[in-house]
Amino acid sequence: MTPKIWPVGALCRAIADALDARFNPVAVRGEISGFTRASSGHCYFTLKDESGQIRCAMFRRAAGLLSRLPRDGDQVEALGRLGVYEARGELQLVVESLRPVGQGALFEEFLRLKQKLEAEGLFDAARKRPIAPMPRAIGVVTSLSAAALHDVMTALQRRVPHIPVVLAPAQVQGAEAAPTLVKALQSLYQQAAVDVILLVRGGGAMEDLWCFNDEQLARTVAQSPVPLISGVGHETDFTLADFCADLRAPTPTAAAELCATEHSVVMGALSLLGERLSQAAWDALDERAQRLDEVQQRLGRPSQRMGQQGSDLRMWAQRLRAAARQSLQRETHQLAQCQARWQPAVTQFTRAAQHRMEQAQLRLGLLDPKLVLRRGYAWLQAEQGRPLTLAAEAEPGQSVTAILADGEVDLTVLQHRLD
Repeated sequence: MTPKIWPVGALCRAIADALDARFNPVAVRGEISGFTRASSGHCYFTLKDESGQIRCAMFRRAAGLLSRLPRDGDQVEALGRLGVYEARGELQLVVESLRPVGQGALFEEFLRLKQKLEAEGLFDAARKRPIAPMPRAIGVVTSLSAAALHDVMTALQRRVPHIPVVLAPAQVQGAEAAPTLVKALQSLYQQAAVDVILLVRGGGAMEDLWCFNDEQLARTVAQSPVPLISGVGHETDFTLADFCADLRAPTPTAAAELCATEHSVVMGALSLLGERLSQAAWDALDERAQRLDEVQQRLGRPSQRMGQQGSDLRMWAQRLRAAARQSLQRETHQLAQCQARWQPAVTQFTRAAQHRMEQAQLRLGLLDPKLVLRRGYAWLQAEQGRPLTLAAEAEPGQSVTAILADGEVDLTVLQHRLD
């Protein structure tokens, strides 16, 4: 199988991304060698031990926080990020903080806990959630007496005065600080309207910030139901809470600036959207007006259209009346022709039919029972008009009716005689 062919720069960037995902942030212990400081304020040196070495760069911002510049031969512990210096294709550690070996026990404990939590996946980038640009409410966890609280509230009031802030006070230094921080976070987790949480504290020594390396606090941060921003210490300070948070801010003020889109930006965006909507509405109206003009031009004036249609209707009415007259005249002529042609036959047929009807009436008259009754006969009928045609059908004492030529006679049967 032919391997993929990489451009050199793309391969360096891919290696840098792989290093960042696998190792960073990383802490390294070793001896400083070849330390130099450029005129820009950036520092360059090598960290080495008996089995290897790595090139390091410490930029002016981080170097300015050192109490003294290191010298060749110093044993130090460096915290930073591995990367690739693409110009030379070299592995490089960008150092963000540097401390002499000997702050030792706390740092060893920090590294042990960091390795443990990292192995459990609490630092995974896939767990990090985006920050809502317009949260309903902002939760803040810090000390009521901390300068960080003033900095955060000032920044929030300046940037997002319309968003309510829910404060959960806690201790931020000392042996009892970690449980109070856990309790404060858990109280905010119950606030349904809080969409983002700021965990903040000002700078200090590693010992001052140690409560933010508490294992239980780190797990509580990782369990946050909403995005959580950690703003603990200065830019070069790292704690386990930072690694577990959804976003690490270099300072408390920066955390406040990252938790929501600034009010003026939102209003500007709304204003821009309003202008675009208004312009779109006017554009739509203009387009429809133009289309209406085109349709009107095709249709012409309605009065002209109606006049033309009226003229057409009158013309068709005249044609229809003329056609009707012609059709009626034609049908009348045809009817007259038919009458002239069939009249003699109809007259002859009528006379023959009348003669036959007179003959039938004569024969029917001869069958009229009343003619028989006038010759002295009578019609006998019993009850309900039942005719009596046989003497055997009459019973003595039975009432019968005799129908004569000029009326009826009621009779009573005295007896009957049979031939």
